[in-house]
Amino acid sequence: MKFETIVMEINENIMIVTINRPKMLNALNSKIAEETIYALQEADKNDNIGCMIITGSEKAFAAGADIKEMREHSFAEMYQLNWFAEWDQISQIRKPIIAAVSGYALGGGCEIALMCDIIIASKTAVFGQPEISLGIMPGIGGSQRLTRIIGKSKAMEMCLTGRLMDAEEAEKAGLVARIVSNEILMEEAKNTAKKIASFSKPAVQMLKESINRSYETSLSEGIRFERRLFHAMFSTIDQKEGMLAFVEKREANFTDK
Repeated sequence: MKFETIVMEINENIMIVTINRPKMLNALNSKIAEETIYALQEADKNDNIGCMIITGSEKAFAAGADIKEMREHSFAEMYQLNWFAEWDQISQIRKPIIAAVSGYALGGGCEIALMCDIIIASKTAVFGQPEISLGIMPGIGGSQRLTRIIGKSKAMEMCLTGRLMDAEEAEKAGLVARIVSNEILMEEAKNTAKKIASFSKPAVQMLKESINRSYETSLSEGIRFERRLFHAMFSTIDQKEGMLAFVEKREANFTDK
């Protein structure tokens, strides 16, 4: 696929998607969705890639959805088109995804970051769900994922008032894993991605699946699910290699088997 709205780069064992509509502050449209999802799915199938990064520009990760693209649609059209449903495919990606966020991550931009597994933010990052000011509400999972991550009260306040959250508050609320300076944001994101990609891919993917399951089931069922995956890992060559390397005091040589 020839990309028009993103830049896709493979760097050793990681893949980086950069949203590239700078004049529109990376406002999300259907083309960005199509290209981003295609790139992620291709990376998910690529045996050489162990982790992905989604990022934007220094000014904006993505400052919302493209209002001009959807403003004239009727309810019937939005329903029949199932607007935004394509973004749900990100949640089906099995390999970890890191959001490297600088500047505005608003509306759809915030929601795409929430769909990623780890958010690393620069000091200038700003998060928000300001859709209420447009007479609408989040449509890519913002009201659901934000509530699960930062709690009902903060999510209600952000969604009902449109208040924005800076990087420091986002880290305290558990939305962001880590804050770094603008200058080293991508370096930190790449280092984290390469660290993840250096481990056994089956183990990494099962661990991601287990953590995500914690949002969708009871604690007792989640613990049983985790334990079964833990047991299953003892059928892999990587488990034998990882434990042997520990005993022999050397680096493990994982083969993803």
